[in-house]
Amino acid sequence: MHNCPLCHNLDTLHYHSDKRRDYLQCSQCHLVFVDPQQRLDAEAEKAHYDLHENDPSDQGYRRFLSRIADPILQRVEPQSNGLDFGCGPGPTLSLMLEEQGHNMKLYDIYYHPNRSVLECQYDFVTATEVIEHLYHPDEVWQQWLNLVKPGGWIGLMTKMVIDKEAFATWHYKNDVTHVVFFSRQTFEYLAERDKLQLEFVGNDVILLRKLQK
Repeated sequence: MHNCPLCHNLDTLHYHSDKRRDYLQCSQCHLVFVDPQQRLDAEAEKAHYDLHENDPSDQGYRRFLSRIADPILQRVEPQSNGLDFGCGPGPTLSLMLEEQGHNMKLYDIYYHPNRSVLECQYDFVTATEVIEHLYHPDEVWQQWLNLVKPGGWIGLMTKMVIDKEAFATWHYKNDVTHVVFFSRQTFEYLAERDKLQLEFVGNDVILLRKLQK
């Protein structure tokens, strides 16, 4: 068995298998993850992402992103500084937040690989449909914690695991670039471990606030 890629727990158990991949679950943080030997290499992963067509002028896409934009806008101060992490080839959430007066920076390992933006701290960090793609969620999670000022927010959007029965027929797992799957229990574990205020908004938006020291 493989160590949990999020909390490094050694106790992981078989969770599900389909025609293409095997999935394990951590007994400590409840993360479900693909067997690391069955993940794509970087070239194949990027080729898959190149097929995405996210258009900032697409009103349907903007409505989708408003599910995270609206709660972030309700919680941050005017003219805050934010980072859209994993923004992809057609950054849109950052534009929506800039239109509301916030100052945004972009980072994406493939499309906006300017690592200098990772040397600053921000009032908030957003990552929409990012966390399920991470081969090293432990490292990126710590990176997000370091990027946010005390009192700042991390806003995430991802579909969450419910149970084994639902997972068996879940379309979300069929995307070959989706390799880790969080549940409410996983976020609750992380919030308690890292002293974060946690809020769930709907079924797929997770807000975490870094507590003031």
